[in-house]
Amino acid sequence: MPVDMAALADDVAAESAVTRALVAGLDEAGWHLATPAAGWDIADQISHLAYFDEVTVQSAVAPEEFLAALAETEADGGISPDKIAARFRDRTGAQLLAWFDVARAELLGTFKDIDPAARLPWFGPAMSAASSLTARLMETWAHTQDIADTLGVTREPTGRLRHVAHIGVGARAFSYAVHGKPAPSAPVRVELIGPSGPSGATWAWGPEDAGDRVTGTALDFCLLVTQRRHRDDVALSIEGPAATEWMAIAQAFAGTAGTGRAPLSPALRRQH
Repeated sequence: MPVDMAALADDVAAESAVTRALVAGLDEAGWHLATPAAGWDIADQISHLAYFDEVTVQSAVAPEEFLAALAETEADGGISPDKIAARFRDRTGAQLLAWFDVARAELLGTFKDIDPAARLPWFGPAMSAASSLTARLMETWAHTQDIADTLGVTREPTGRLRHVAHIGVGARAFSYAVHGKPAPSAPVRVELIGPSGPSGATWAWGPEDAGDRVTGTALDFCLLVTQRRHRDDVALSIEGPAATEWMAIAQAFAGTAGTGRAPLSPALRRQH
């Protein structure tokens, strides 16, 4: 059954509203609070989202322009999120929020009616339009986690975590590729408890009889595959060598291999 792009766009809009609510009331000093991402403040998190919203729209409506820009970037050493962040540090928080609003609205307007199976170029393998929009939701959730951690806010998990988990599972082979390793052929069963319902719904990927397994809450899995928490700070059950190796390098986002996060201090672990 094809992905309902209008419904997916609604989920992205809902996730965007969470992000916006966290930053809309910040003063300028608040925009420049350091986040858990090394060298990045809250302003950098928002500029990153706005910039890649624009690039995602370009990949859909002007793929030739996207590919030409990508070729120039690769000739200049490849994509560098740090360099992109530095480019927009002369903007105020209000300017960044306005940019985010416009870029996000354009993203949603472009993708809500697009063919979900359309292949769009990206940094690495091309993606379907459905995967591209899902990736924007994943990125929004992950970068908003950094903002929430900075502000000491605990977000309520929602059913939208399924999108994040889905792209995390789908990126298993990519996680190996960015580390220069071949992906093992052994399947991994992922069973996660989602936040919906009195005891949570179970979301599952992979064959039921797989010897390698990852089980736990969807929140912990999403925190790990987006590299927002260290393995020691999530309560996942990881069984089997293939599952163990994958979870050590899991990466749901595009680009070069991520560095992950250091374990939380005991005091912070109690807070989270």
